[in-house]
Amino acid sequence: MTVVNLTRGTQLGDRIEVADTSLRRFLGLIPKRGLNAGEGLWIKPSSGVHMFWMRFAIDVIGLDRDKRVVKLWRNLKPWRMTSVSMQMQSALELPVGQIDAGEVQLGDVLEFQ
Repeated sequence: MTVVNLTRGTQLGDRIEVADTSLRRFLGLIPKRGLNAGEGLWIKPSSGVHMFWMRFAIDVIGLDRDKRVVKLWRNLKPWRMTSVSMQMQSALELPVGQIDAGEVQLGDVLEFQ
């Protein structure tokens, strides 16, 4: 799947996987050793993200039901967790630096293709 920031006209990834089952959401990126450019994971539903057992840091974008950006976490390190947000309906996990590279800001709208 490809993810585009419609507001800024930037692409955030072109190899985004979807985690939409209980097991897949729980495991998330734990089995991976890192993310390459263009890779990521869209977790839905999600009101927050944990980094337990992770081996690398990530950027996390929290999205509401309209895929509008409501939360941003840059360089979230292993063994940390985000706050829980009642606004968030899903989370997009990306390589560190992708929030800035994609010029993502609160209020932006993303499209999943």
